[in-house]
Amino acid sequence: MAVLVARQGRELQRYSQRTGGRIVVGCIPYRVRCDGELEVLVITSQKGHGMMFPKGGWEEDESMDEAARREALEEAGVLGDTEPVLGFWHYKSRRYVDQTYEGFMFPLRVADELHQWPEMASRKRTWATVNQVMDGCSHWWMREALEKLVARHAMAMLQSAL
Repeated sequence: MAVLVARQGRELQRYSQRTGGRIVVGCIPYRVRCDGELEVLVITSQKGHGMMFPKGGWEEDESMDEAARREALEEAGVLGDTEPVLGFWHYKSRRYVDQTYEGFMFPLRVADELHQWPEMASRKRTWATVNQVMDGCSHWWMREALEKLVARHAMAMLQSAL
């Protein structure tokens, strides 16, 4: 059995030339129910509250796609395939109030849920409906990313019906 550990430290972090803040990459882990509706996987913060998607610093030795998949594994314990980026947002750090981060979000279609993952002791994961996340996530930019994923999914469903 392999032991998985989360990356630590900021030595390899990428920083925005525009804002000076970290460049953050995250994903929206999702699955499609039998009725065609999306379910998304949300996690709590390390302090055990809130509703958010996996995200973290983009490091110099990885692509954005790799960073998104790494964060999904470390924080939510899921594996899957990323799809084209949903967009990027500028947002204020809650911890460092003078910092503005750039956040990039990718959809991640979940292929496997692990029983053990690096941050399982400090985070809870839950499958939720889109409406539950829209009501419960306090991060405006994550809600906007989810809206883009929902629109993309609706367009794909429409095209497959034609």
